[in-house]
Amino acid sequence: MQNTNIEHIKTWFILSRPPFHTVGVLPFILGTVLAYKIDSVFSMEIFLLGVFGVILIMLSTYHSGEYFDYQGDVISNRLHENPFAGGTRVLPHGKISPLVPFWTSILAITLAGIIGAILQFVLKTGPYTLLLGFLGAFSGFFYSTKPVRLVQRGFGEIFIGFCYGWLPIASAYYIQTGTIHSSIHWMAIPIALTIFNVILLNEFPDYEADKATGKKNLLYRIGKKNGEFIYVAFSLLASAAVLASPFCGIAFKIIYFYLPVLVISLFILLMMLRGKYEDKKMLEKLCALNIAVNLGTSLVYILAYL
Repeated sequence: MQNTNIEHIKTWFILSRPPFHTVGVLPFILGTVLAYKIDSVFSMEIFLLGVFGVILIMLSTYHSGEYFDYQGDVISNRLHENPFAGGTRVLPHGKISPLVPFWTSILAITLAGIIGAILQFVLKTGPYTLLLGFLGAFSGFFYSTKPVRLVQRGFGEIFIGFCYGWLPIASAYYIQTGTIHSSIHWMAIPIALTIFNVILLNEFPDYEADKATGKKNLLYRIGKKNGEFIYVAFSLLASAAVLASPFCGIAFKIIYFYLPVLVISLFILLMMLRGKYEDKKMLEKLCALNIAVNLGTSLVYILAYL
């Protein structure tokens, strides 16, 4: 019985992808830090409710993706073992019913809406609180969910860049202060570009599976070679934006913090230009490093203000 319970917990842990929640939580923390440093405002109650709402939206996004991407994930499971693509493999391995993540995604998005209502109407965080939350919830839930299914529209990756870039920083700052500081717009650029690249690179291992199932995401539409070009261009733009941050009023020490991230970013860029994404083992490493670049970009801004 104990082993069965441990196995269930492990399955739910894998299905919910807690490590991948960091890509949304860190920008939210950044927005909260900015509210405290710029406006000297911080409410622990608002922060905890807000970050819980962000986690619920991501949970809903990941679970709906497991359900609606099931067919593609079955094919991906046969083609590669890259942990950054092809879903969690919980459903293809038959560990739980496909209906479970479907209903938990709906439950999670409902709870996130309740939290948004509490923040706006009980804690008086501002008239745009629910609107900001809705932008993230809609884009996340319908990224994979039919009939909208943003992932196969060719611009779903742009929504991800927005929802994991500008939106969590601005939302965290707004619910603390009731305003959105202009510096947020600049910081959001490299964070949005790097998370866009995370999604784009993660589509490379699933390229054949996506073609087989007609999942017309961006990479499916433009092909690997053009995907390589976009990745490199966005990577360079993201680095340039961070390095130009001191000209936008952000402390110069951010350059020192960013140097390790820059080295990793340039390494991935070089590997992409050399076509190493065709090597399954190397691609898996690049996907892992790519997430580190996104997290590192958010982190250096936090460190620059702390």
